Amino acid sequence: MIKTIIIFSSVEGQTKKICLYIKDILIQSNHLVDLVSVDDVTSNLETYEKIVLASSIRYGKHNEKLDKLIQDNSDLLNIKKTAFISVNLVARKSEKSRAGTNPYVAKFLKSLTWKPTMVGVFAGRLNYKLYGFMDRLMIMLIMLITKGPTKSNTNIEYTSWTDVNIFAIKLAKL
Repeated sequence: MIKTIIIFSSVEGQTKKICLYIKDILIQSNHLVDLVSVDDVTSNLETYEKIVLASSIRYGKHNEKLDKLIQDNSDLLNIKKTAFISVNLVARKSEKSRAGTNPYVAKFLKSLTWKPTMVGVFAGRLNYKLYGFMDRLMIMLIMLITKGPTKSNTNIEYTSWTDVNIFAIKLAKL
């Protein structure tokens, strides 16, 4: 069995949902998978053959704890089979759903010494009811600027599960 860890950061739960899906595919492919929130990481990463790091984007940035974990372990990550997953609403537009075309992901990856073996960029979920007042206003403003939905009852899952499935299968074969 291939020992794999998926470390995620999820604000409203979509990144965790994507990671759970990937975990199921990996288990079907003979992986032993630990799924852990970045807030609860206690494992020695050296014991894993594959390391997957996943984060949603909030206000243009990935989770700071995940960023620190990457910085602290970049040498190890560069010698392991690794994947980075970014979940963000910008990726709802197909032309911004790849590492090189998604501005947040491209900027993030350029700032790192770690070079992941695989990168997945997936659109998230927009559900205004889950956001606090200020977050709702900020996200509505961003959606207005980017020609997205702004009605307060909007609840759209933009995630392409076909793309997640393809990514998970490639990760399993890595």
